[in-house]
Amino acid sequence: MSPHTLSELIASIYDCALEPSRWERTLTEITQAISSESAILSLNDLRHDRILIEKSVGWGEFGMDERQKHTSEIHARLNEWFAIAPSLDEPFVASRQLKSHYLEESRYVQCCLKPLGIVDVMHQFLVHTPYHFSELVIGRHERHGLITDHEVGEMALLLPHLRRAIAISDALDVRAIERERMADALDAVRCGIVLTNGDGTILHVNRSADHMLRKSAGIQEAGGILSAKVPAAAQELRKAIRLAARDEAMLGKTGLAIRLTASGEPPLFAHVLPMKGSELRTRLQPEAAAAIFIGSSMAAAFKLTPAETKECLGRRFRLTKAEADVAFEILKGDGREAAAARLGIAPTTVRAHLSHIYEKTGVRRQAELVRLLMEAGAG
Repeated sequence: MSPHTLSELIASIYDCALEPSRWERTLTEITQAISSESAILSLNDLRHDRILIEKSVGWGEFGMDERQKHTSEIHARLNEWFAIAPSLDEPFVASRQLKSHYLEESRYVQCCLKPLGIVDVMHQFLVHTPYHFSELVIGRHERHGLITDHEVGEMALLLPHLRRAIAISDALDVRAIERERMADALDAVRCGIVLTNGDGTILHVNRSADHMLRKSAGIQEAGGILSAKVPAAAQELRKAIRLAARDEAMLGKTGLAIRLTASGEPPLFAHVLPMKGSELRTRLQPEAAAAIFIGSSMAAAFKLTPAETKECLGRRFRLTKAEADVAFEILKGDGREAAAARLGIAPTTVRAHLSHIYEKTGVRRQAELVRLLMEAGAG
């Protein structure tokens, strides 16, 4: 994929964040760029059994109807993958994870994929919590052969941008925003939105963001410049805004789920959307270089109970019940002694569980663990 093609794809993805009706066109562009024929993008609110986004290209009515008949088989294989996957960034590629004899006997493969000429499928996961799931499914036709490392690598370049677009789409209650009624439209959105130029100068805030600024809730304003109260968050926010103004393709994971609040405080995150990459986003505010969307974490937005949060942690990192209990308490930011007191166990037991959690998550320090758990959507 050439730098020009990558840049155009990223611009299209970000346009979809503000206008989801553009997803079919963008999915077509993505499949063409990686020599594939079909794609399905979905965002599901599992708790309320709602489909928030479901867009597809290349499957046709037969393919989508037939695929629906085999969802139990698809989910069974994906759940097996989640139990062993090293990271949510690691895609599930059917030809690599499933044995040839299974593919020959699979009803999904024989009744759905084979009639469509699809010989391989890649699931790229955007969000995975107990009650919130989003993925991009890419189908590869027989004329192009099985999915290779090249396609996996190309999709990895798009992954952080897809996640940002999905997170922002979920935060918005509008389908399209026209410039002449921008203020009214933004004020109707439940999350905070701040529009800035390339140096962070505030150009517009919606009602929610104005309330956050007045209450110093995670964000603040100094000399007209937007900043965060937490120094590390302020630094990343400045960097993300500069990158958004200069080259959105370089933004990557920078500015994606910036934690604005300190440990122990209710979680508040910012997502930075570049505004210079297309006419659609420029229409929102011609002088804006970045739109900062501010809200709680994905899990908090769905009001997960403590039990549900522990279930999420256990499944995501393969923790035992006792380890998930400790991880949940550590997320509160009060330290090991407080966690031991709340759980009614000895501090040495907490330390032992933390040692096992570190091994399973691949981190070495408590601060790194808290950040990882927050990024996993448990905060």
